[in-house]
Amino acid sequence: MAGMKRYAAAAAVAVALITAPTTAYGAAPQKAAPAARTATTVAGPAHVSVLAAHARAASVAKAAPTARIVAPGEHVKEPGGAEFWLTPEGKHWTSPGDTEPQFRSVVDGNIDLGTPGVTAQIEGTAGGHYTLSGLYYGGKGTASRVTVRTTAGTLHGKLLELAGHPGWGVWYVSTDVPAGADFEARSIVVRDTLGRVYSRLDLL
Repeated sequence: MAGMKRYAAAAAVAVALITAPTTAYGAAPQKAAPAARTATTVAGPAHVSVLAAHARAASVAKAAPTARIVAPGEHVKEPGGAEFWLTPEGKHWTSPGDTEPQFRSVVDGNIDLGTPGVTAQIEGTAGGHYTLSGLYYGGKGTASRVTVRTTAGTLHGKLLELAGHPGWGVWYVSTDVPAGADFEARSIVVRDTLGRVYSRLDLL
């Protein structure tokens, strides 16, 4: 019996030696908590600042106006008397100074829709009423607003586009100056919803 007890005791010691390292190894993964600390470090002040900047930019873009979307052939009347309509081929319009329909093509090869640009047509009457309009095209982002710098001050125009992001649109604005006064446009700048230059034309 004494021999059997010693064997049992030796077996117990062997089991203890075998199982003890297993218990310690099983506890080791609990030390892998640093992964959580790493995640906390990533969300530091610089990271939060970048996220905040993106959020502000998204908010500005969402609040910014965009071009009015019109159907092909839909006529838009400008308060000064001009009228505009768009087709897939380009810009059509009449003005108080010329009631015959006019046309500016975007498919005749004279405009590169892949390069930012602006065109301008300026028409005046003897009474000093001016209609300014043209195409804008090729810019990045979403066109939002247009400003026209003239000898009579800065004018804020409107934008028209066809649905489906054709890559071009029409801008227009009108103004009145004293009859016989000189009037010239200096620059036309179209900006996107983030305030960046979409396309521009400098005349003087």
